[in-house]
Amino acid sequence: MRGMSDDHAHVQEFFSVRAADWDSRFPDDGPAYTGAVAELGLRPGDRVLDAGCGTGRALPPLRAAVGPSGVVIGADLTPAMLRAARRAGRDRDGRLLLADACRLPLRSRSLDAVFAAGLIAHLPRPEEGLAELARVVRPGGVLAVFHPIGRAALAARQGRRLAPDDLRAEPNLRPLLAAARWRMTSYADEDTRFLALAVLDG
Repeated sequence: MRGMSDDHAHVQEFFSVRAADWDSRFPDDGPAYTGAVAELGLRPGDRVLDAGCGTGRALPPLRAAVGPSGVVIGADLTPAMLRAARRAGRDRDGRLLLADACRLPLRSRSLDAVFAAGLIAHLPRPEEGLAELARVVRPGGVLAVFHPIGRAALAARQGRRLAPDDLRAEPNLRPLLAAARWRMTSYADEDTRFLALAVLDG
C-alpha cells in the first residue's frame, strides 16, 4: 500500500515534467475557466482558493470576480507548476502557496469559495481532500469541481473508456461531496466542460 509521501511524489513527478508546456498544450481552455468562475457567484471582497491551481489559469478570472479588496490564493503541490504560474505573471492575481490540498495552511472557515480544477482525480484520498476544503470554507460557501472538458472528451483524449467508478460521475460525486458536508446544487458534464457546484452546509 502506498503512503501519503509516495502519492505526493507520484503527483509531483507527473506534473513536474509537464509544467513548462502545460499552457501551450491546452491554449483554448481560457473561456471555460472564465465561465466556470462566473458561476461561483463571487462578489467583490470575497476570499477564494484555487486548490490545485497548477499554472494558475483560474487566478485572473478569480481576481476579476473578487476585485482588489478580495483575497485570491492559489495552492499547488508541485513547485514546477507554481514556477510556470509565476513566469506567466499570474502571481499578480493571487498569492501562490506550495501546499497539499489535503493539509492546507489556512484557518478554518476563512474562505468564501474554493475552485478545484482537475483536482479530485489526483487526491490520494478524495474524502479527506473534500473534508479539508470544507474545513477552510465558511458555512454557505461554495465549491466548484471543474474540468475544461467533459468526462467523455477527457477519456477519449487519454485513449480510455469511461469507467463506472469515475469519481466525477454524478452518482459517485454526489455522495462523496455529501460525506464532507458539501451539498451539490448543479451538475454539468458536456464536451466543452465539466462543472459541479456545491454549497457547504452548516
